[in-house]
Amino acid sequence: MRSAPTILHLDMDAFFASAEQASKPSLRGKAVVVGGLGPRGVVATASYEARVFGVHSAMPMAQARRLAPNAAYLVPRFGFYRSISEQVMGLLRALSPLVEPLSLDEAFVDLEAGGAAWDEESARLAAVKLRADIRAVTGLTGSVGLAASKMLAKIASEQAKPDGLVVIDPGTERAMLGPMSVRTLPGVGPATGDHLRRAGITTVEEIVEAGEDELVRLLGKAHGHGLYAMALAHDERPVVAERETKSVSVEDTYDVDIHDRVRVGLEVQRLADRCVRRLREAGLSGRTIVLKVRRYDFSTLTRSETLRGPTDDQAVVREAAARLLEAVDTTGGVRLLGVGVSGLADYTQEDLFAQAAEERGRQEEQGRREERGDADAGVEEGEAGPVEVREEAGERRWVTGHDVRHAEYGHGWVQGSGLGRVTVRFETPDSEVGRVRTFRVEDPALVVAEPLPLVRGGLAGV
Repeated sequence: MRSAPTILHLDMDAFFASAEQASKPSLRGKAVVVGGLGPRGVVATASYEARVFGVHSAMPMAQARRLAPNAAYLVPRFGFYRSISEQVMGLLRALSPLVEPLSLDEAFVDLEAGGAAWDEESARLAAVKLRADIRAVTGLTGSVGLAASKMLAKIASEQAKPDGLVVIDPGTERAMLGPMSVRTLPGVGPATGDHLRRAGITTVEEIVEAGEDELVRLLGKAHGHGLYAMALAHDERPVVAERETKSVSVEDTYDVDIHDRVRVGLEVQRLADRCVRRLREAGLSGRTIVLKVRRYDFSTLTRSETLRGPTDDQAVVREAAARLLEAVDTTGGVRLLGVGVSGLADYTQEDLFAQAAEERGRQEEQGRREERGDADAGVEEGEAGPVEVREEAGERRWVTGHDVRHAEYGHGWVQGSGLGRVTVRFETPDSEVGRVRTFRVEDPALVVAEPLPLVRGGLAGV
């Protein structure tokens, strides 16, 4: 482990919710919850104002609504979040060539590799400047941890939240970790934590006191050795610049269990099309097709089929997914479906199955029409760009929180819709709090719009 705290961990504060607040003046300082708004939706992110009421990520949305009934509930805009993330990651890469993104809002940076830091003072100065640059470019805040290892840098950033900076000096790690819960260490989830608790081990120091042999007896060789090393603050994992994509997948959770076998098949075909679009956007192909089915009783089945070579052919993935579905019993109903492709490569092997070109074109066009659906089925990251959801009984429905434009009133966002009406608040990131107006859902003057950028001064061109 290095002798200076030159590994940085950045975690943006309540990222999705903060991005929505920055984009919508009327939500600033208000409780905001982002996630799937259907009966089975879950919270993706809650603003700090919403967390006061006990709302947190991964909570069922129905429970969040009971805790914070007056909060603003919005469907995620992943394309918008991704554009902000790219700006933030650009600032990180200006510090070092070794940046390891963990998600849209989280990353490790090796400050030594880029020469940005070599000791505690230079690391602290780099972190202070980074936080200021992020605020200048995006208007958002991020919490930063500095330490001599990835594990400790991540623990430090958690301590820094919200909008703070914590440095763990080399040599102080054991004393800091000792009184912390075992759940603080990577790889200790609820099951492992309960197993350790039953053995009388609840803190990191108690892991050390128990000894390595006891940890191996309780958890097995690999997990026991690894956990004991972490309890001693030993973590030699390097910051890895490129995290290899292992699979591409999409899934949807349904508000009501699907019982009709034909409908299940159609949903699987639609998911296969979406998965292929993601493959192509990433310039990838894959050999293994995976089907995921969660049934009415929460049991989850996964089936896979490996092809002769990698493909990004829509018809091939559709056919493989359909074959996998034939082997799954959906009696009783289905609450979640997913289709994925793994064994990825950056090339394709054509003509695995003979498919007519016109059939492929028809399916792709159908996929483009279907792409506008599913915005509020769950929290799974959907296609970028504006989304106008499916027609219901011949009536257009609009996605809460998403962007629209009116021929007369300009840019706004959907506050809600129902009973043939849609309510829109007309405001932009740089405007005052906007006025609210209500329209018929089929009003031709109202159209879906792209999100507006968070334009900032100073470093906005970075």
